[in-house]
Amino acid sequence: MKTKFLIPSLLLIFLTSCSSDNDNNTDDGNEVPTGFMPLKNNNYWTYDVDSDLSSSTNPLTRDSIYVSGDTLINSVTYKKIKSLTIPTGFFSSTLRNNGIKIDGSKLLMTGNFSFDFGLTTPINLGVTDFIFFKENAIVGQVLSTASGTINQTVQSFPLTIDYTLKSVYNGGQATYVFPNGDDYSDIKKTKIILNLKITTVQTISGISFPITIMNAQDVIVSDQYYSKNVGMIYTSTVLNYQLNSIPNVTLPIPSTFNQTQTESIKSFLIN
Repeated sequence: MKTKFLIPSLLLIFLTSCSSDNDNNTDDGNEVPTGFMPLKNNNYWTYDVDSDLSSSTNPLTRDSIYVSGDTLINSVTYKKIKSLTIPTGFFSSTLRNNGIKIDGSKLLMTGNFSFDFGLTTPINLGVTDFIFFKENAIVGQVLSTASGTINQTVQSFPLTIDYTLKSVYNGGQATYVFPNGDDYSDIKKTKIILNLKITTVQTISGISFPITIMNAQDVIVSDQYYSKNVGMIYTSTVLNYQLNSIPNVTLPIPSTFNQTQTESIKSFLIN
């Protein structure tokens, strides 16, 4: 269905060493392991990826991810997610080459939470045991957060970027029906949100002063739908931002941007 995000220079940032605050990463041993993303070796999922920028020159694409086997990260065993080609969809991009594990009712990811939008430098957050799904959560419950501050220079502008990545349980529904009639049952939903605030310091006539380029706002919001015994079946991701108007300052960044992307399951194999 959708294609890769075409993000301007504002989001060409490299975020690492995130601090995480998770909703109980440690399983108490009493929870039944979740079946909302089966992680046996060689399980795979393919997705049609579409965006509102799709055209004859920027067509629909197909992503494919699979469980390649075990991987050790800091002496902990995870399942490694790989892809046949570099994915264009948000969901597949964030899981690709990372370690995933089931911890009771939760799905945890360790690695680089990477948003590969086909540009030179993707947004790339290092996360440890980031909970991106929890089966028995309460609607609106924050599952994980990763936040911090980095400094990045974009075309001579020194930027200070405050960021927060979080996951939120977004409820469930009995079924999800695609336009072609394919239907999936026992649906649980997660919302992934990336919030950014960007400031800079400019010097005029020898005097330095701070400027807020972008007020804190949710730049990426991704709604993900999971079906029991299948995995993620549908994701709708919105990229949206608006910069402040700054008199006598010309930024090398478009003042606004908005794009929507969807990923719809095409096929899967669950062992």
